[in-house]
Amino acid sequence: MEYADREHVLSIRDLSITFKTGAGPVNAIRGVNIDLYKGETLAVVGESGSGKSVTFKAAMGILASNSIVNSGSITYTYHHNDGTTATVDLLKMKTKDIRRHINGKRIAMIFQDPMTSLDPTMPIGKQIMEGMIWHYKTPKKEAWAKAVRLLEEVGIDEPEKRMRQYPHQLSGGMRQRVVIAIALACDPDLLICDEPTTALDVTIQAKILELIKRVQAERGISVIYITHDLGVVAKVADFVNVMYAGKIVETGTIDEIFYDPRHPYTWGLLSAMPDLDTDDARLYTIPGSPPNLLHPVPGDAFAPRNSYALNIDERMEPPMFKVSDTHYAATWLLDERAPKVEMPKELRARIQRMMKEAN
Repeated sequence: MEYADREHVLSIRDLSITFKTGAGPVNAIRGVNIDLYKGETLAVVGESGSGKSVTFKAAMGILASNSIVNSGSITYTYHHNDGTTATVDLLKMKTKDIRRHINGKRIAMIFQDPMTSLDPTMPIGKQIMEGMIWHYKTPKKEAWAKAVRLLEEVGIDEPEKRMRQYPHQLSGGMRQRVVIAIALACDPDLLICDEPTTALDVTIQAKILELIKRVQAERGISVIYITHDLGVVAKVADFVNVMYAGKIVETGTIDEIFYDPRHPYTWGLLSAMPDLDTDDARLYTIPGSPPNLLHPVPGDAFAPRNSYALNIDERMEPPMFKVSDTHYAATWLLDERAPKVEMPKELRARIQRMMKEAN
């Protein structure tokens, strides 16, 4: 498919969110722009606290009560049953309307820890059926049959028996599969996966990722992954947005981000991935800490941690420089007046090894 022909599903523009705290207002999201297209998988990566989850909680209307949306829009485009298209700004919708028409029905979210999203007092069958009955008034017998099919679809044995069990009677991997079944119950167009495999061991992680990929291919839905794990990103994503201190600092296709990264922060993230073939005895870590967003950030937020920082980085925020039609990065190093800086040699060698393996 040509990039120009892609159908927009979600478009976030100039999103800015502040949280009121005892220490003062924290400007957690500082002008985020994100695009998602039909059938595609977008990964949003960055350190903890960079604003990944907050951005999509705003889309779901589930921000904390101490949050203030300063500006921006989150437009979501979907199809009615009769084939007509509707576009809404999720930030302008009332919470009760988002609950009734969007959450679960059209956009579903899978959270990091299944135990916090499952009700410990309710059998899992009832929890899967709940959304169908609430959104579509599905008769109980029909909802039960569909819930059993969903448990089979997500790879749970003896689904009839499991329907009557409680969350504490299942393993972590099975609970995460149940959460995925709940998310799929109302046939959403968009699935948001917030660190869906963090609490799971590596073999179960791989199975959950394969499951989400298979369901996406079968249903033609769009998927957003929120993660700090570039290993997960490499397995699932079509496009990647790299987030730092409440802003997107680089965006591109999976190949552009992994094989031709341009932002020093992306260089740091890729260098910090464990690699058996590296010459370094120690695992690379990005020096310093993210900025404290209680205070205004002058210039480039990454500058204090960036060994390639220029004088202008301390004074002016870089715009998004175009590398290709799909690849942009917010670093002054891409300005035509900037000195030519190459990525670290060890990272270049690692990328060449990754390309060799991919081929």
